[in-house]
Amino acid sequence: MNDLHAARLALLAGGRDARTELEHAIGIAQSPACTHVFTRTMFDEARQAVAGAAPESRLSGLAFTAKDLFDVAGQPTPAGSVVLSHAPAARADALAVARLRAAGGVLTGRTNMTEFAFSGVGVNPHHGTPANVSDAATPRIPGGSSSGAAISVASGAAFIGLGSDTGGSIRIPAALNGIVGFKNTARLTPADGALPLSTTLDTVCAMTRSVRDAITAHEILAARRVTAGNAPLAAYRIAVVKNVFLDDLEPAVATAFERSLKALRAAGARIQEIALPELAELATINATGGFSAAESHAWHRLLLERSGAGYDPRVVQRILRGAGMKAHEYIDLIHARRDWIARVETALAPFDAVLSPTVPITAPPIASVAPGAERDDEFFRVNGLLLRNPSIVNMLDGCAISLPCHAPGELPVGLMLWHAALHDDAVLAVALQTERTLQNQ
Repeated sequence: MNDLHAARLALLAGGRDARTELEHAIGIAQSPACTHVFTRTMFDEARQAVAGAAPESRLSGLAFTAKDLFDVAGQPTPAGSVVLSHAPAARADALAVARLRAAGGVLTGRTNMTEFAFSGVGVNPHHGTPANVSDAATPRIPGGSSSGAAISVASGAAFIGLGSDTGGSIRIPAALNGIVGFKNTARLTPADGALPLSTTLDTVCAMTRSVRDAITAHEILAARRVTAGNAPLAAYRIAVVKNVFLDDLEPAVATAFERSLKALRAAGARIQEIALPELAELATINATGGFSAAESHAWHRLLLERSGAGYDPRVVQRILRGAGMKAHEYIDLIHARRDWIARVETALAPFDAVLSPTVPITAPPIASVAPGAERDDEFFRVNGLLLRNPSIVNMLDGCAISLPCHAPGELPVGLMLWHAALHDDAVLAVALQTERTLQNQ
């Protein structure tokens, strides 16, 4: 499947036109592969927009989608819920949507998501759950919370899936669907017009089909240029954290990860295993509920009083964890996180990037975690596993990219490259070389 760069070059060379490319994307969006992917489609508007898109613009009239928590002018912003479906229409596009449009992107629809972005599984009891593209025989979870955005990219219905990442909501579905998801340092991209989960941890970012496309999407969203360079892998020092990140790996994930390390070492990568004992402190730091619970409860408390019966019960359960957090506990959490970040940054300072499996499992069947109290235990077990690795980077205020590392015929497995805040360009540079190396295996 072509990435955005290849499609754009074909458009500029005259081998294909943007209208034809858009109709191809719409055809996929209307196919069974995209069942439950969209909460609202905008195909007629997209056809009008593509007519005015400049071929020389950065996105050349190519399709993108937006997660249902982003404002689109003239539409309500339900965030995967039903309790906000009749909320007042947004007066303007979210800044991220506006920047993608200004760069020549054509918005084809709003994508399904975990209600209010509160889970890494991607199940939605209101709008249905889009199935992972990797297994036609067994419907598997898409990952969340940016579930529909991931399927739109993985299926070919869009080149960029705009989403958000609070604890892995871009990287989890990217890993489970075999695409690329880049979570930049949060402060680099604007959250204006995006309904929040955690104002401390939320990051506006995107999924794409390649690392070079991830760089393009990030440059547009952040209004900055990436300096990635083209140094060989041997120019970088890469760490592998032995504790937590490698715990309880599903055999398929362990195999793909070890195979990737072997290929990278053979290509000259300098990889060093390290321990990061600070990871053992996170359970204590977050014992009172963490930022997502406290900040989501602050946002939802009045809406829950009025419309709580309309929420997904699994989402309510997590939001209500924040109801009991005291002011001093929240302030203590802020200070503890700041201290923890400083010590982890010191430990990672000698390295250009860190390598980990994005998540420790492959996508389980939807049926095993579908809505229903009898499956709640399994749902929360899977959710905890999916969030474990990527959420550490959010707590670090860091940056991370997930890229596929599985072999053809295997269920998708994600390889995560990450580091502390504002190491985005170095992580992307290593990711470019890593992607080339893995593709040449």
